[in-house]
Amino acid sequence: MTSGNEILPTRSAVQTRGVMSPRRAVSAPRWSRRRGVLAAFSVMATAGFVAASLVPLASFPTRAEATELDPLSLYATAVHDAQRYQAGDAPGLELERASDYTVNVKPTPTPTPTPTPVKESSSGSSSSGSSSSGWSPPFVTPNPGSAQAIAYDMVTARGWGDSEFACLVALWNKESGWRVNAFNASSGAYGIPQATPGRKMASVGSDWETNPATQITWGLGYIQGRYGTPCGAWGKSQRSGWY
Repeated sequence: MTSGNEILPTRSAVQTRGVMSPRRAVSAPRWSRRRGVLAAFSVMATAGFVAASLVPLASFPTRAEATELDPLSLYATAVHDAQRYQAGDAPGLELERASDYTVNVKPTPTPTPTPTPVKESSSGSSSSGSSSSGWSPPFVTPNPGSAQAIAYDMVTARGWGDSEFACLVALWNKESGWRVNAFNASSGAYGIPQATPGRKMASVGSDWETNPATQITWGLGYIQGRYGTPCGAWGKSQRSGWY
């Protein structure tokens, strides 16, 4: 018998002691030549499999190529030929139709020119005279110098200056050349002031055919009543060719 404090070896203690015993170190696996060959072969096999799986995908045609490679049916071929025939023959028909078309242009008639009426020169009033009565002016030796001297005295007597007399000289130089017997056969104008008709000057004196003073007196009265001054009459003559 043993005392209560004595520890007896038991089975569990033996087992514990067995478990706690140091383990034996495991040796690292060694790389062998056989394992290297197998690893290289595995890599090559994997790469070959991947390449073999990609080759069929690359050989497939694209969408556009697949459309072009689609085989044409008999109906599609017939429709294509019909469209090609219409596109090729339609312009020919239009050209043939256009070649028979002609255009006739009606010429524009040339307008007939309208004659411009000629204004008759006159220095008289609205009542006109005519030389158809057969009257012809008498011959008088022209003396423009004396006629202008008479006119100058009459101009200054009316209060007009030398400038107005200069306008009068230019005006009657153009109309008659200061000749008492100046006669215009087309209008019947007569005398230094070219009164139309000449017998109007009879209101001043019966010697209107030969007397320069009678003609000048009538002419200055006509100018003053119609244009105001000799320069006014001269301006009208410059614009229209008559006064």
